Amino acid sequence: MVAPLPLQWLDPNDAAQPFPDVEDALREPDGLLAIGGDLSPSRLLRAYRQGIFPWYNSDQPILWWSPDPRTVLYPPSLKISRSLRKTLRKSIFTVTADTAFRRVIQYCAAPRSTDGGTWLTDDMVEAFCRLHRMGHAHSVESWYQGELVGGLYGLALGRIFFGESMFARHSDASKVAFVRLVEHLQQWGYVLIDCQVASEHLRSLGATSIPRRDFIATLNRYCDVPTAWRTWDHAHG
Repeated sequence: MVAPLPLQWLDPNDAAQPFPDVEDALREPDGLLAIGGDLSPSRLLRAYRQGIFPWYNSDQPILWWSPDPRTVLYPPSLKISRSLRKTLRKSIFTVTADTAFRRVIQYCAAPRSTDGGTWLTDDMVEAFCRLHRMGHAHSVESWYQGELVGGLYGLALGRIFFGESMFARHSDASKVAFVRLVEHLQQWGYVLIDCQVASEHLRSLGATSIPRRDFIATLNRYCDVPTAWRTWDHAHG
């Protein structure tokens, strides 16, 4: 058995420093590729373009990941349960995009009741808010009687949407936001939504796992084409 190579430490003062090849990522923990660096826009954009994302706790250095397999959702494969269809027909939520990005990511960063922790550090929140101001990061919001009750955020590069996190303060609020997002992405010619790692929640919506090499091949084909993202508002769900 060949011993794994030591993880590369990234220089926080050199945002142009190349990432290691994703094939060098560890098998255990799955996908851990590099440590350190910073969350500058240029480094983050290069990371996502190469199938790499940051994921770490506040008491850790920045950890960079590229798991294999990769969990993704193809827009035509979206699954909508009978109960969710019923919610959509009722049109109880107003769904918008890019109208409350900071609030969405801050709600996503709130500690979960299960463990009291969060991977969305203050630095991560500010980094994605910078990307939002640059036009790369986007949010989708669900509103109920004028109150923000659910949503999600992620990055749009070319015809790929990299989903990051979602929150709900009302039953089905985040799911409705996700359904409306997928509908718009499909209309605009997006080919894939990156969901990063598997969960039962994502699988219930139609997500599947593919080999990392296939995921990277899709990025290479579709990330560098002009993005088709459009902001919308007052869609009902």
